[in-house]
Amino acid sequence: MNEKVKNAFDSIASKYDSNRKKLIPCFDDLYSVPISLIPEAFPRGLNVLDIGAGTGLLTSFFLEKYPDSNVTLIDMAEGMLDIARIRFNDNSNINYIVGDYINHDFGKTFDAIISAMSIHHLTGGDKRRLFAKIYNHLKPGGIFVNAEQVLGATDTIESYYKKEWERTIRQNGVPEEEIAEWKERLKLDRESTVEEQINWLKEAGFADADCAYKFYKFAVIFGIK
Repeated sequence: MNEKVKNAFDSIASKYDSNRKKLIPCFDDLYSVPISLIPEAFPRGLNVLDIGAGTGLLTSFFLEKYPDSNVTLIDMAEGMLDIARIRFNDNSNINYIVGDYINHDFGKTFDAIISAMSIHHLTGGDKRRLFAKIYNHLKPGGIFVNAEQVLGATDTIESYYKKEWERTIRQNGVPEEEIAEWKERLKLDRESTVEEQINWLKEAGFADADCAYKFYKFAVIFGIK
C-alpha cells in the first residue's frame, strides 16, 4: 500500500469513525454482518488479526461478541492506530503493529482474520497475493471476513452505484465538502468486483468462499479454510 494512502488516512484519523457512519449508508450492516459470520462454535477467546485496522472500528464490533479474545491490529497509518490505542486503552489483549500487512511476517496463525474498508486500496495482483497469505495464516477451520468497497460488475452498473451513493448521502444531509473529500480519496482506490475477489479466494485455497452481504458498492466477502 503506497505512501499516499497512508498520509490520506493519517490526516483524517480523528474524524474517521464519524465519517464512516455518515458516508456508508449501510454502515450498521457492513460492520455487524462480518462478526455474525464468525461461528459461535469457536471458543470465547479467539486469536484474531485485523488487517488495515485503522482506528479499530471493526475490532470494536468484534469484541462486543468475543470480549476475551486476543486481537492484533495492523495498519500503515500510525495516526489511525493512535485512535485505536485510546479506544482500547484498558484492554491488555490488544497488540498493535505499524506496518504493511502485505509484507509483514506475522509468524503465527489465527482463528480469524478480519478487515474493513482497506483492501480495496490494493491492486488486483496485490489482492491475490494477500489472499494467499491470509489463507496460510489461518488455522484449519479459520475464517477470513472482509467488509469492503467493491467495483460494479460493468461500467454501467458502477456508474449507477456511484450515483445512488451520492443521492443517498445527500438525502441524509452529508455536507458537500465531506462528499468532495471522500471523492478525492476515491482516487486512491483500486476496487475489484465481488466475483473477482471470490475467485481469488478460491484460487488461494478457500474451498468455501462467498459474498454474504451486498448493498450497491459495499459488500461482505468471506472464505473458510
